[in-house]
Amino acid sequence: MPTVDLTADTFERTVLDNDIVLVDFWAEWCGPCKMFAPWYEEVSEQHDDVVFAKVDTETEQALAASFNIRSIPTLMAFRDDIMVFSQPGALPQHALEDLVGQIKALDMEDVRAKIAEHDDSHQG
Repeated sequence: MPTVDLTADTFERTVLDNDIVLVDFWAEWCGPCKMFAPWYEEVSEQHDDVVFAKVDTETEQALAASFNIRSIPTLMAFRDDIMVFSQPGALPQHALEDLVGQIKALDMEDVRAKIAEHDDSHQG
């Protein structure tokens, strides 16, 4: 599946409507972003069950700010509307492939339980 461009208007709906969404925050002037883009596109074509999205931080400054993007490229991954990965820097293609496999293999009931446990321990 080819990558899709996200905007502030389409971001939330895309994350809510899809099981797994990877988001590449990038900019045209960013050298590492240009290096990462072909790998990201290539891996996206191998996973029809995953949405590979891109956010241009120059045109979507408010969206990038809402995620506290300080370095690009930054890759985020959402599964079942939960951010399960966020890391700045261009991943090598094999690492991106590995990451997709890890996200698909996550036990989301366990992830939700850990989030609830963390939330409970930080209240009061």
